[in-house]
Amino acid sequence: MDDIIVVTTNDLPGYRIVEVYGEVFGLTTRSRNMFSSAGQNLKTIVGGEIVGYTKLQHETREHAIERMKDEARTKGGNAILTMRFDSSTFANVDSVAAYGTAVKVEKI
Repeated sequence: MDDIIVVTTNDLPGYRIVEVYGEVFGLTTRSRNMFSSAGQNLKTIVGGEIVGYTKLQHETREHAIERMKDEARTKGGNAILTMRFDSSTFANVDSVAAYGTAVKVEKI
């Protein structure tokens, strides 16, 4: 099990919050290489899922979450509450911010 619990809720059932460390962020911006992007752009002509971009978005979100967990861990937290994403895509660049509130919790 991961040492940092991440939830989108305001509380964590079965746990008691013993300390609040504040906001934590995980930011990343990534892009596909030029040749891959050209192939994916051709896909937009015929329609359907653009698998390369879907993969890029998934990997970017996972990377942002890991950075957010690292920041919480550095502050002394073992959980992140109310985790959310902000994201934007421009051309072949995908930017993601994962954020939440770092806390220390104990099992009840």
